[in-house]
Amino acid sequence: MSKRRGKGGGSVFYHEGKGKWVAQLTWIDPATGRKVKREKHCETRKEAERALADMVAAQAKGLLTDPSRLTTRDFALDYLKRLEREGLRPNSIRLAREELAHALPSLKDPKAHDPLGRMRLQEVKPVHVRAAVDRVAEAGYAPRTVNRVLMRLKALFREALRLELVARNPAEAVRLRLPKGEKTARALEPQEVARLLEAAEASRSKDMALLLRLMLETGLRRGEALALQWRDIDLEAGELTVWRSWTKARGKGAFSEPKTPTAKRKVPLPRGLLLRLKARREELLERLTPEEVDGLFLVGGVKPVDPDAFNHYLRRLAERAGLGRVRVHDLRHTWATLALSRGVPLEVVSERLGHASPTITLNVYRHLLEEERRGWVLDLEELLYPAPRAQA
Repeated sequence: MSKRRGKGGGSVFYHEGKGKWVAQLTWIDPATGRKVKREKHCETRKEAERALADMVAAQAKGLLTDPSRLTTRDFALDYLKRLEREGLRPNSIRLAREELAHALPSLKDPKAHDPLGRMRLQEVKPVHVRAAVDRVAEAGYAPRTVNRVLMRLKALFREALRLELVARNPAEAVRLRLPKGEKTARALEPQEVARLLEAAEASRSKDMALLLRLMLETGLRRGEALALQWRDIDLEAGELTVWRSWTKARGKGAFSEPKTPTAKRKVPLPRGLLLRLKARREELLERLTPEEVDGLFLVGGVKPVDPDAFNHYLRRLAERAGLGRVRVHDLRHTWATLALSRGVPLEVVSERLGHASPTITLNVYRHLLEEERRGWVLDLEELLYPAPRAQA
């Protein structure tokens, strides 16, 4: 068995016998100080030469990593812990864990069938990611959820790539197409909003009905609205201050910082809503001091209500109003859609929503703005030669 040295001190190819050739590359991993060896078996000498040249080039670029026993599941657990240490909001961590667990079931149940999670991280290829995503779709989840799962996997492997644990991101090659008509959120029509509010007025909980109206008229996130105390509402100035959020993480409610720095904001209140808030505060002042009222939450009293309670309230209310399924986020989406359709500037809508930048708002509502733009045209004939006014 004769060996021929290739270009590079630790690279050789040799005849193995039985018509087989082997390309072999060895190097010292600078991170561990260990000797690492890679081999590829080929049918011909030319194939071995090409394979050896490819390995040498890849190793020079840092694309060959030391084989590791780290599994995708183990790395995902480390990744989630890192997000927690970096101060990501509890609700965001919960969503990341839940969405990753759709593709990596062993994150929730270590004994669950989890082909992707039990694979070595470095062995994962696009076909394995695609199979995991397909399993989520076959389980009956909505296309939007499937898409979110894929985005989480891309972020997971992007982190592994940054840490040089993998040579490439296997999830980036996977593409999904949402079915036509699939929407990320539902915008209620004005008449549907009216029916929902009528059902709320007829419900037993005045505070829940008030919270629903507030979210529909301001575009606040659920957690932002639930965290509001009466001291956060300036009835004289006609505005409220958003400075924290009430979310649920691991079964418990907790306060957290707003989603983005721009989410800390002052939101003006429409006149009708302002009058309702003043009336509700007057009712509370009949039995409490102003200081005691200031310390109360809009819903829940001395402590905020469970975030899931409003979800259940809205579901029952929508069914009673004959609107089918209405999600909490649909309220925020409805406010933004109605505001933009009535000509409120994009920058104002973005600011009220607490988006990090108007670009985010534009990406979400681009289709609506494109429809609005079609109506804005410059007619030079009309500008230069205006039609004479009709005589009275």
